[in-house]
Amino acid sequence: MKMYRQKLLFTSLLILLPYAVLGGCTCDEEEKQDHNRSEALKYKLGAIASILFASLIGVCLPSLGKKIPALSPENDFFFIIKAFAAGVILATGFIHVLPDAFASLTSPCLNENPWGNFPFSGFVAMVAAIGTLMVDVYATSHYRKSARNSKNTVEASQSPIHTIHAATHGHGHGHGHGHAHGAVISIDGDSLSTELRYRVISQVLELGIIVHSVIIGIALGASDSPKTIRPLVAALTFHQFFEGIGLGGCIVQAKFKARAVTVMALLFSLTTPVGIAVGIGMANVYDENSPKALIVQGIFDSASAGILVYMALVDLLAADFMNPRMHGNGKLQLGANASLLVGAGCMSLLAKWA
Repeated sequence: MKMYRQKLLFTSLLILLPYAVLGGCTCDEEEKQDHNRSEALKYKLGAIASILFASLIGVCLPSLGKKIPALSPENDFFFIIKAFAAGVILATGFIHVLPDAFASLTSPCLNENPWGNFPFSGFVAMVAAIGTLMVDVYATSHYRKSARNSKNTVEASQSPIHTIHAATHGHGHGHGHGHAHGAVISIDGDSLSTELRYRVISQVLELGIIVHSVIIGIALGASDSPKTIRPLVAALTFHQFFEGIGLGGCIVQAKFKARAVTVMALLFSLTTPVGIAVGIGMANVYDENSPKALIVQGIFDSASAGILVYMALVDLLAADFMNPRMHGNGKLQLGANASLLVGAGCMSLLAKWA
């Protein structure tokens, strides 16, 4: 009889446990005991300034390669910096953005059907990663064809000149001169193809960063809790600085013109501060627990996570770690691996506070 009662009690606890857990999950607004609008506004303004400054410094640092040799893409140290930045971006996607997406799309504030019956966050992230791959391949293929056509046009336009030059200056000298030009044209064509490849990488990477930056900026700007905002300011400042270095490195290797570099740097740097400003303006009407806000935030965060994880693994890490220059240098391999782990570890650690 006693054993029967124990089993009954245990079964009752198992049945009631989910209800006890769900009892703490409500769609009511957060308790306002730690809300202080005037103090929160000071932190928000500080966040705009610090994030803007960190973003600008980060994205512009790789451009100083001509003045600071260590930051030049031709230097081994550049690989180590990029590995650290890639680790930050990878951890951002896995540790910060994707869990936020799961939290939004599995919220009790959403209807069980369909949001509770299917892992939409993982699905959207997967589709975004596949879509990024398709765009990456298509754009790279298109640009390489353009580079090849450009190279063939240059060769065709210069070949009569080589013939005349060879006939005028003699066989030996003309042959050597023509061969040299052919090599230069071939190298230039490959170089152009590589530059266009990095243009695709930098633009897609910036898109993934911007999507998340807008969402997190609005969420920070709409919050009136200094307790929530304080750790976010430090985390986002660190995050934007090293994401900026990763993006800036791709921009430098793409060899954009000065105007394009300026536009991309400003767009990256201003996105989060503008998001915060929009959030401040929406603070009175924005409800982060409303179904619409949760769905939009969850879907955008999921897509951003898919893009960031793909870009970090494929276009940043795989491209550099499979580089023959890396394979032939044991110290560089060790440094890059350590840098990657430190970057991912630091960004993961920040999840404890933000």
